[in-house]
Amino acid sequence: MNIYLVGGAVRDRLLGRKVLEHDWLVVGSNPSEMQQQGFRPVGKDFPVFLHPKTHEEYALARTERKTGRGYDGFQCYAAASVTLEEDLLRRDLTVNAIAEDDNGELIDPYGGLADLEQRLLRHVSPAFAEDPVRILRIARFAARYAAYGFSIAPETLTLMQQMVQAGEVDALVAERVWKEMSRALEEPAPQRFFEVLRQCGALKILLPELDQLFGVPQPEKHHPEIDTGIHTLLVLEQAALLTASGESRFAALCHDLGKGNTPKDLWPRHHGHEERGVPLIQALCQRLRVPRDYQDLAILTARYHTHCHTVFELRHTTLLKTLMALDGLRKPDRFAGFLHACEADAKGRPSFEQQPYPQKDYFQQALDIIKNVSVKTLLADGLKGAQIAEGLHRKRLSTLRQHLKTESI
Repeated sequence: MNIYLVGGAVRDRLLGRKVLEHDWLVVGSNPSEMQQQGFRPVGKDFPVFLHPKTHEEYALARTERKTGRGYDGFQCYAAASVTLEEDLLRRDLTVNAIAEDDNGELIDPYGGLADLEQRLLRHVSPAFAEDPVRILRIARFAARYAAYGFSIAPETLTLMQQMVQAGEVDALVAERVWKEMSRALEEPAPQRFFEVLRQCGALKILLPELDQLFGVPQPEKHHPEIDTGIHTLLVLEQAALLTASGESRFAALCHDLGKGNTPKDLWPRHHGHEERGVPLIQALCQRLRVPRDYQDLAILTARYHTHCHTVFELRHTTLLKTLMALDGLRKPDRFAGFLHACEADAKGRPSFEQQPYPQKDYFQQALDIIKNVSVKTLLADGLKGAQIAEGLHRKRLSTLRQHLKTESI
């Protein structure tokens, strides 16, 4: 039995990144021997075991054979006769196909070290094309390692395009798409995930609501980038700088979807795009089975991001109505996510990245004003039932007006 450290742990250590988990590969063994040594089997589709002390995963070397369409159409073969090189050959990228033995020696049969040096994401073998999930994974790696200067090897991008044309992406199930997408949203440069999907043609299949934004113009006065799709990815880039919240970043991604169905004769203006975006977000979320908290924040951001941008011009009644619609009193974290998405929208334009966004503080302080209005005084006045709600509304509105008259927030 020979044991090797493989995959992301080797890759990230060589890049100087913190290694969060270790994947171990066992060559020359079998399930019976593993269990005799105290390893506990946990693999459902192929032999994976947990170490009796560290509880880290140890997988038997295996090969894979394509038996059908999609990401689950595979037959695995694991035996003591499978070599290290054969196991590494089935992996997706050369930078993930480097192994390290117990002496610290690196085994690199497919050029992963050279690709790390050149900052290239390159497929190991033509078998890459057999699993459409690898398109999502390589897009996510592009989002994770953008700051390191990684790009996708031209031949790998060509192969991805061929996979899309062959219909492999159509076989992806919603849960797997969302799993990779949600993880990509939390990477340092999430916009790269969607750029890569668009480059290979997968975006129009997986996220047609987003793909149709590209080529849709906006007024150059407010949007120097003009193209709505480009603006959306710039907004996502800014959101990643402002917050680690995946929900807020998703909201930033979806905030302008309504511009995708603006009639062409109305271009470059998009009056009413806020509400038009809501059913598009709902359709996207239903199709990909997006969690409700992501969907709710995305819908609120689509509906009210313009209110945030123009908050200094809003009437007090409109401001209060918007604050209550956002439910900031009961869900302050979601409200903060909304503000981050709005700020990202304002800054997601060339030459606007460093501009201040005072609307964010104004909106937050307005919420704090009405938060301090107590219902106790209304109860003391003898109000009951519906009178309390009406009285609370009037009190909040008058307090908001009074504060806005006497202070600059």
